[in-house]
Amino acid sequence: MEKQKKERRAEMQEMLKKLDIKDMADINELFKEMVGTVLENGLESELDEELGYSKYDYKNRETGNYRNGHSKKTMKGSFGDMEIEVPRDRNGEFEPVIVKKHQTTLSGDIEEKIISMYAKGMTQSDIEGHIQEIYGLEVSESTISRITDKILPIAKEWQRRPLESIYAVMFMDAIHYHVRKEGSIVKKAVYIAIGVDLNGIKDVLGLWVGENESAKFWLSVMNEIKNRGVDDILIACVDGLTGFVDAIGAVYPKTEIQQCIIHQIRNSTRFVSYKDIKALMADLKAVYGAPDEQSALFALDTFDQKWSKKYPKIAVSWRNNWANLATYFKYPKEVRTLIYTTNSIEGFNRQLRKVTKNKGVFPNDDSLFKMLYLAMMDITKKWTGRRKDWGQIHSQLEIFFADRLP
Repeated sequence: MEKQKKERRAEMQEMLKKLDIKDMADINELFKEMVGTVLENGLESELDEELGYSKYDYKNRETGNYRNGHSKKTMKGSFGDMEIEVPRDRNGEFEPVIVKKHQTTLSGDIEEKIISMYAKGMTQSDIEGHIQEIYGLEVSESTISRITDKILPIAKEWQRRPLESIYAVMFMDAIHYHVRKEGSIVKKAVYIAIGVDLNGIKDVLGLWVGENESAKFWLSVMNEIKNRGVDDILIACVDGLTGFVDAIGAVYPKTEIQQCIIHQIRNSTRFVSYKDIKALMADLKAVYGAPDEQSALFALDTFDQKWSKKYPKIAVSWRNNWANLATYFKYPKEVRTLIYTTNSIEGFNRQLRKVTKNKGVFPNDDSLFKMLYLAMMDITKKWTGRRKDWGQIHSQLEIFFADRLP
């Protein structure tokens, strides 16, 4: 081994002497030439494979396509700019892999790296600094914006993609952001739908940027979902979204609505005194934790008698929302745990907020949609498989919705 090292060093010293290499600048130039030669040889081999014959093999041309000279391309790398010659074919069908069309850096995944960093919530100035530090390349904020803008057509195609015909459960919620509009800053809501299909697989169905919550807006969302192939939604879980109940009733009249119990509890206990909260929560748990609706109503009457003088609005709120709060009482424990809270979509929203926390104001709706789409794709990579208890849940749904399931 030691002998081989000595022989290699001697050969390298001889080569450096022949090439008149004196300092690190000369070594850098030599390295660029070596890399350029490797790339050009690789591209020539790729074109050989594409055409079915080598550069000088004139006898085996069994194709109507031919070589058509070369084009020069300047590649950027951590060691500086490097010019290479890329072979062309007459028909323009050659799609090189080692150096892709329009690729201008040796680190061919730099655009992917930029998009990945953007998806994780890094600011454009942070991304600029990281690319400079890691690859030695200067990337302007406008370049970063241009690269991430390539995602927009893909994101909009994703938003139009066909959906499953039936969803067992759909969770709906909204998250708010500040967006510039005609010289001023306005607060906009992004409406999110997450569906669980009949195989127990969870998926984000869409992201909609809107001005405010209304029955008209939600109706447009539900009509879009229907037009994308959704024939039925068994249960919809919401957090008291304005206008949603009317909108879903107009498009999916058979869908059952379950209002989030956790949100109802939070709203009920917001202004309860600290010294009362423990006892009040115990009495309230007797309502939402009851085995059936009749027992829950009895517990609500008991709660009302005990607490209405001090906190008169709590029982009134539960009674006013009872029709949508009590839906889950008809189902067994497995289905209840799936639908009584919108935790699935709240957890998703928390992750979105974490990614977008560095963005105070978005320049426009497309910029907001682009960032949320990239963040969504990054988050949902971890959504693999179905719920462990889906077999039990599906068996129950088959009984309760026998007339609506295939």
